[in-house]
Amino acid sequence: MKGILREFVVDQLKVKIFRNRKEMGEAAGWAVAEKMGEILKTKRNLSMVFASAPSQNEFLDALRQSPGIDWSEVVALHLDEYVGISSETPQSFAHFLRETLFERVHLGKVFYLNGMTEELEVECRRYTTLLRKHPLDIACIGIGENGHLAFNDPPFADFNDPLLVKVVELDATSRKQQVHDGCFQTLKDVPEKAITLTIPAILSAVFIYCMVPGPTKAEAVRRAIRGRISTSCPASILRTHSNAILFLDEDSAKCI
Repeated sequence: MKGILREFVVDQLKVKIFRNRKEMGEAAGWAVAEKMGEILKTKRNLSMVFASAPSQNEFLDALRQSPGIDWSEVVALHLDEYVGISSETPQSFAHFLRETLFERVHLGKVFYLNGMTEELEVECRRYTTLLRKHPLDIACIGIGENGHLAFNDPPFADFNDPLLVKVVELDATSRKQQVHDGCFQTLKDVPEKAITLTIPAILSAVFIYCMVPGPTKAEAVRRAIRGRISTSCPASILRTHSNAILFLDEDSAKCI
């Protein structure tokens, strides 16, 4: 595999480290595309969920350009969305995924989270119904600077959450990350609430691909891989999944 420096397994989690984020993204894109092809040989309506963040750019570029994918058989969802942000604004996760992937391939179906609704619990139930109707084959995710998965921040993450989708308060580190990523100019611009898929919803995917480049994620990666499995670092739960792969670059792997 081009650019790979090291690979190993922690508990059940496979870890692959690459020289830089471009090579990491390409490898992840090729791996996901290959798995999509395998699944589509045996079933129709492949169901996938995607993360929305600049950390996913290289991966999404590579996946979008991978040949031979029948995107018309793909049902796409996304992991989370801000409350109170229109899907037409650049900061919304729906907008990010439309621009980087969804409107650039010919998807069968796309289901967006609606953060603008006044009936948030109804929206959570609607998306829960969709997840049950389209059980996840593949989850394409990242890890936050505080170790979150989707918007399951350490104060709110629940490995045994009875819900698949819920409204959460965003902790300060999550909100600051959005400023670090250039999505918002100041902390006060970042919404304080979001709708998110829960940890059990993410872990329900048959295959999980987690792409985490960059030096700002190094400490979260260290805790996820070397710390105890705990909600103090929600990403540590990936070590319990039998079909999860963590893709890192040298920067994000520097503390392990």
